[in-house]
Amino acid sequence: MSANAPAADAPAGGPAVVVPGKPDAASFFAFVLMAFGMFMAILDIQIVAASLGQIQAGLAASADEIAWVQTSYLIAEVVMIPLSGFLSRALGIRVLFLISCAGFTFASLLCAMVTSIEGMIAARAFQGFIGGAMIPTVYAASFLMFGRERQARVTVAISFVVTLAPTIGPALGGWLTGFLSWHWIFLINLVPGIFITLGVALLVRMPDRPDHSLLKRVDIPGLIALSLVCGGIVFILEDGARRQWFEDEAIRNMAVVVVLAALLLWWRITHAAEPIISVKPFTNFNFAAGAWLGAIFGIGLYGLVYLYPLFLARIANLSSEQIGTTVFVTGMFMALGAPLGGFLSTRIDIRALAFMGFMLLATSTFMTTDITNEWRFWQLFWPQALRGTGIMFCIVSVSVMAFATLPQPMIKDSTGLFTLMRNMGGAAGIAIINTILQVRTNFHQARLAESANPGRPEIAERMEMIQGLATARNLPDPENYALRLMAQLLHREATVMAIADAFLILSIIFMVSAFIPLFLKKPGTFADAAPPDAH
Repeated sequence: MSANAPAADAPAGGPAVVVPGKPDAASFFAFVLMAFGMFMAILDIQIVAASLGQIQAGLAASADEIAWVQTSYLIAEVVMIPLSGFLSRALGIRVLFLISCAGFTFASLLCAMVTSIEGMIAARAFQGFIGGAMIPTVYAASFLMFGRERQARVTVAISFVVTLAPTIGPALGGWLTGFLSWHWIFLINLVPGIFITLGVALLVRMPDRPDHSLLKRVDIPGLIALSLVCGGIVFILEDGARRQWFEDEAIRNMAVVVVLAALLLWWRITHAAEPIISVKPFTNFNFAAGAWLGAIFGIGLYGLVYLYPLFLARIANLSSEQIGTTVFVTGMFMALGAPLGGFLSTRIDIRALAFMGFMLLATSTFMTTDITNEWRFWQLFWPQALRGTGIMFCIVSVSVMAFATLPQPMIKDSTGLFTLMRNMGGAAGIAIINTILQVRTNFHQARLAESANPGRPEIAERMEMIQGLATARNLPDPENYALRLMAQLLHREATVMAIADAFLILSIIFMVSAFIPLFLKKPGTFADAAPPDAH
């Protein structure tokens, strides 16, 4: 079927079938509901970040166990995202979304009801796996419902949801936990989840032809290999820095499992009658480059969402509410940048918009390379403002370019792969940042310790002043107190310098990436990309 050909009429009394490019009001409203479902799924990746301490206390969990509340969700979601291409072909986009949204809502209830850390980890894994299908299905639905000629404007709306959710997640979670309890970071999903599921079920049926026979031909070895590859990579990236990377036996063992599973997965992709995933979209240069840019963008989105609060908590000692207020500047400028990005995407070459977006990200991170321990809201205001605007320019342009020259039959598989690359980029970004902080903090602390020789007059004077203050406050052992305080100050300054190093490296990555779009083909239409037999 052509992308712009009318779909078959719906059964009497059923929801209206969408004609691509010409959605009616009910279908448009249903798509908005789908976008909010995707918002919930992405929000729940980060919403627990500010509440892990309360969850740990409520479930009597250890520090290692509580980390899996977030990690289990990420691993399960990353497994589902590439699998969603196969499932959307087998079940249809609409049915897959309904199953995903209803299952996510039920899983949210389970998360709020559990009384043990083991139950929480299992419920979060189920929540991440079943909810992970909502993200790529919304991208695929946008093509089928609106057509490529309206893609830029629809992508603006989707992109705003994709980027806003992880930005406000920690702040919203901290607020709900502070004023109510940690259970409400999950209970808040129930009413919207039920409403979205019913709304999509009643209002829309997409011009989609599911092939239920695929379910009888599921490639079980390929599915197992896919799960091990995606889950293993996320585990290594999430825990690598904390476990000293390959010095840890668990990381080494998982790396071996990932390599062996990757070989098995590749064999199944090339030999199975119905591969669990398709890598054909990567043969398209625009998509391959766009997916890579999506991974780089994921570093800017998830990595900086991690780095800014880390500085504000560890160095600035701000509360959850104060951190939320500070980082919300990014969200505010994302909201302002969304309509501007949509306007520019229809007025200038989308490749130029991508160049502008990555350069804004590079400028934003470069502005923070001279960060000090005294930086707070106003010092971080303009870097965050540029970051918010750059994020919107990047996600709008990269999404359009990645799918610009793909034949329509590849859309279902490509949306899952594109989302997977962005999430993997985010996980890699956090791993890179943690490694930089670990290595460079030790480096700077050693250099500062050399300079902080007690034999230097200014250091001796500072130590005497601290000892005098300790004596005035009747603190025991003023000399040891002065040494401990000096060590804390050195560690703080070393951490700040390491954070500055991380910002510098991110600046270089974004600046280099800004030139990649200039070598891609200019986006066309579905008709331009479709092969002759698609008409």
